[in-house]
This record gives sequence, C-alpha cells and structure tokens, in this order.
Amino acid sequence: MVHHDISNAVVQAEAPHNAFVYMPDGTVWRAPVGTPLEAYFARAYPDTIPMMRRPGADPHIVVIAALVDGALRELTYPITQDAHVEPIYLSSNDGLRIYRRALSLVLITAADELYPERKITIDHSLPFGGYYCAVVQGEPFTPEEIAQIRVRMQEIIDANEPIARAKVPLADAVALFRERGDDDKLRLMENRRKDYLVLYRLRRMSDYFYGYMVPSTGYLETFDLTWDGDGFVLHYPRRHDPASIQPAAALPKLRMIFHEAREWNELLGAEDIGMLNEAIRNGRAREIILAAEALHEGRFADIADMVVARQPDVKLVLISGPSSSGKTTSSKRLAVQLLAHGLRPFTLEMDNYFVDRTLTPRNDRGEYDYEHIKTVDLGLFNDHLNKLMNGEEVRIPHFNFITGKREEGTETYRLTADHVVIVEGIHGLNPDLVPGIRPERLFRVYVSCLTQL
Repeated sequence: MVHHDISNAVVQAEAPHNAFVYMPDGTVWRAPVGTPLEAYFARAYPDTIPMMRRPGADPHIVVIAALVDGALRELTYPITQDAHVEPIYLSSNDGLRIYRRALSLVLITAADELYPERKITIDHSLPFGGYYCAVVQGEPFTPEEIAQIRVRMQEIIDANEPIARAKVPLADAVALFRERGDDDKLRLMENRRKDYLVLYRLRRMSDYFYGYMVPSTGYLETFDLTWDGDGFVLHYPRRHDPASIQPAAALPKLRMIFHEAREWNELLGAEDIGMLNEAIRNGRAREIILAAEALHEGRFADIADMVVARQPDVKLVLISGPSSSGKTTSSKRLAVQLLAHGLRPFTLEMDNYFVDRTLTPRNDRGEYDYEHIKTVDLGLFNDHLNKLMNGEEVRIPHFNFITGKREEGTETYRLTADHVVIVEGIHGLNPDLVPGIRPERLFRVYVSCLTQL
C-alpha cells in the first residue's frame, strides 16, 4: 500500500479581509470585516436611513435594526463573517420597541441637562401612542418647562448624537447609580447574577435599558412631549403609521388608574421590581398577594355599588378587555358583589354564540379572524339577551370547540326582575354588539393589565 502525503495540500490562510452580506432582495454586499450593519444598509438601501433619504422617499420605511442569521441585532453590530441579513423596520413590533426605548433615553437626557435636581419616571403606555411620565423627585413640571424640554430633545435629535453601547463592570454601574441616587436601579442590581451590565450613553447621560437602541438620535424623527396636569406624555408614532403622531385623547379614567396604581404600590411597599424582590425575600409575598386581592375585590364592590345605584334600569353588564386580562375572574367577582347587594347575577357566556367555525370571517391572509365581531351570531345573541331581560324563557346554546360547531343547549332559563345579566368578552365595548338595547339598561366595564406592576 502506498501512503500519499496529503498534508502538503493544507496551508495556513490569513483571516478574510471582507465579509459578505446577503440581502432579502438577492443582492450581495461586501465590506471590511467589522463594518457595522448601518453601513451596509446605508449603501444598499440609503432611503431607509433617515439622514440619507432623498426628497420624496417613503418615510414609513425606516430601518431600525436587523436580523443577522436569524438573531436580532442593533445597527451598530459589526459584521465579522458572511451573513444573511433581514431589515427590521419601524413599522414592526421590534422596530417600534427600539424606537421608543431610544426616545426615552433622549427624554431622560434632555430633562437631566435642564433640570438635574428633578428625577422623572417613565411609567405607563397610552393607547394613542405615548408614555405617561411623572416627576418623582421635585416639583411637577410646568407647561413652560415641558416646552423647554421638548426643544432640547429636538436639538439633540437634530444633532444626530451617537448612542454608544458599553459593557461595564457591575461594580462600576452600581457606583454610578448610587452617585445619582437611582435607588430603584440599585435594588434591581441586588439580584443581578452577571458581573457586568450594558449601559447606553447619550452625551453625558449613561443609563440602563433592557433591550436594543438605534445607533444615533437622528433616527428619532417623530415625537412630541406634552404637559398633562401633574404628569406629562412622551408621544411616539404607532406601528401602522410610523411617520406621524396620533392626536392625544383625554383619558381621565386612565389617569385615575395610574394614580391609584401608584398609591396601591406605595401601600404594598412594592413601588418597583427591586422593592418587590426585597419583599419576597423577606417573606412578604403572601401578604402582598392577599392585600392586592383585597384591593381588587374592593374595586368590584365599588362597581357593584354603581350598578345598584342604577336599578331597576341596568339589566346587562358587559365586561370587556384583551386576552388574559382577567375578564372571567372579573365577572365572577362582580357576581359575588351583586349577590351581596341583593341582586341575582346571571352569567351568559358569549363564546356559546360563536358562529360555526366554517362561517368565521377571515383576515387578509385568509386565516380565521377569531377577534372579528362577526364571529358572534349577533342576531341570536341579541334575541336571547332581550328575552332574558324581559323575563322570557330561553334555551342557551353550547359551542363545541372540538367540532367547531354550535349545538342546541339542554338547559332553559327564565330570569326574574331582580336578575342582572353579566356577559364577558373582547367585544363588550363594541357598540355593534348590542345595538338594539337601550343605553340606560347597560353598564360597561373594561379590565386590563394597564400598569407595570
């Protein structure tokens, strides 16, 4: 047997000088190893980079980040090897989250530069596209001060200031937070297991954010900042219309919930995640749960008082809210409270009035749209509601989720004058759900997890 020496075919190679990026449109781009993603997009799709767009370019198509071989990356991410890249636009969920996060950093920076003696918090999301914010250390901002902060934010954005990402030792981050008096972040770091922390720096402000950022402030073209009583609102664009700000709606009930949540958290000694962690370590978890349950029960006692005050008119309570918001739990708690007031609750499940699955409306992609109002047989539903409230006998159907068909029920019901019907479902606030029932006979409740804790 002859042994051939094949080792001569192997020679040491130098590291590649270039990395190739494969874009979704089939084009391939080459740049030196270590070139950031932003540079590739600036060359391949310049109209997607705000600072490079030509007049008339579509403002809706703005690249905020990218998937690199399936992993979400910032635009500052250096490309060190050949990769398949897919842009993440502002019109996507990930893109909008990154945009809001960077806009928050600009707000914090501007407020600190103008009013360093005050500390602000960015608390809750608003449905029209915004964060409800407040001063937690010092006097609330006046309308004139909010206007000044907005001008400073615009100056920072117009200057296209870089947003730098730094991985720092945890001890250095803790020292920074202690110097600034950021007690909430200090408490959060007590459970940090890694020995480092990623901070983002804008001008002289460094802070911790959970998630990615844009590379510079020039990406944040659309925003607003408005005064709101003892708080203020940071407005950001919505995903479906990323080039504009939606008009702000007056939301007194939502504002009331925010204030109530703050009071509850103070009462429970759990104003932030760090305080909640500390309470759990100290064995107070069950106490907090029981107190929160009691406070929640008290709200339904208040709602029951409102329903009782509108007797004998109100005969139907509609409970609405998004998925997993606690609608079923809420209907049961309200039923108990109404019973304690001498009324007789009757819970009617909207699910039993679904149309057969084959009749369910479809969305633009041809998929069943289970959140469409016409998933409910509105005619039958309203007919039964009116009969129940008028004391007539009704046979309630049953929807079989296995077969996807509505079946005839086996039970008949007849309600008395002291009954109140409770219906829960995502369409409870939709006026098309019960168009034929007089408003004075209705009481609507919306439940949702609206606050951070």
